[in-house]
Amino acid sequence: MNALIMATEALRIANQNSGQHLFEWIMISDSGGSVRASNGMWITANYDLATFPRCDFVVVLEGNLPMQNVSANVLGALRNAHRHGSMIIGVDTGAFAIAAAGLTGDREAVVHWEAVSSYLEHFPAGETKNHIYLIDRQLAFCAGGVATLDLMLNLIGRLRGASLTKEVANALIHAPREGIHPQRTDDDAIGETHSSLSQRIVALMKGNLDFPLSPKSLARHLGISVRTLERHCLRQFNQTPNQLYLRSRLQAARNLLFYEERGIKHIAYACGFSYPSVFTRAFTAQFGQSPRVFRQEFRKTQITVRPETVNIV
Repeated sequence: MNALIMATEALRIANQNSGQHLFEWIMISDSGGSVRASNGMWITANYDLATFPRCDFVVVLEGNLPMQNVSANVLGALRNAHRHGSMIIGVDTGAFAIAAAGLTGDREAVVHWEAVSSYLEHFPAGETKNHIYLIDRQLAFCAGGVATLDLMLNLIGRLRGASLTKEVANALIHAPREGIHPQRTDDDAIGETHSSLSQRIVALMKGNLDFPLSPKSLARHLGISVRTLERHCLRQFNQTPNQLYLRSRLQAARNLLFYEERGIKHIAYACGFSYPSVFTRAFTAQFGQSPRVFRQEFRKTQITVRPETVNIV
């Protein structure tokens, strides 16, 4: 809902401030019926996927279960719209449907940072950028949330000029950001010297979740000694390398539980746990509830809770 409001309000204000009907938009759902957002609000659709008119831009909005609604109708409609010249825009987890439709090819995508591990599970050959949005020829991707406004301001500028972009941004009390801006504020607040080693350590761990590396292997890949690795982890994270690695794997598992319908056994294996029982014990110790209970709780309420409360660097 946040992304939808950001997008439509930017266009509404552009029309209002220009005194012209520059932009119009319609709502489309699979069957043409109303769609319930995660905050409980209902959105009325104007068309179904089979009958909606040609649009210059098709914006794909998806929620916390990104593959749940990717039907054959959705995939067909996206391919057809792309073939007829529409720019396809994936917002937040909307990138999943675009990739599933085979439109991404070898291009990089932008996905909300919490859903990156799930995206790469579904599309192992895919690549993601830690940007707030990315426009690449006939495709565009956006991390969602307020980043949707940044993307819309860019598109308004391309279509109607920088002056109108500035007016819309000022009306919404927003300073426009470039697409290459990192998604998380702590991604660009980290120092360049020893903290860049922190980023490299965490990136290496996140890149090897299914088959965790030993401290010796981590150190070798990083070009440092095991002792340096241990000292740095204790100083920067107050944890040993193994403790930090376990925390990274459990956070990845929590994201997969949140965004995926796959079985808990599969998620355990994907995050480097050879036995689901070991995964369940570790997850319960870290988060205070079992993986099954965690999934049942937010599925039952269907409210937007973010899977991570504190993220590693």
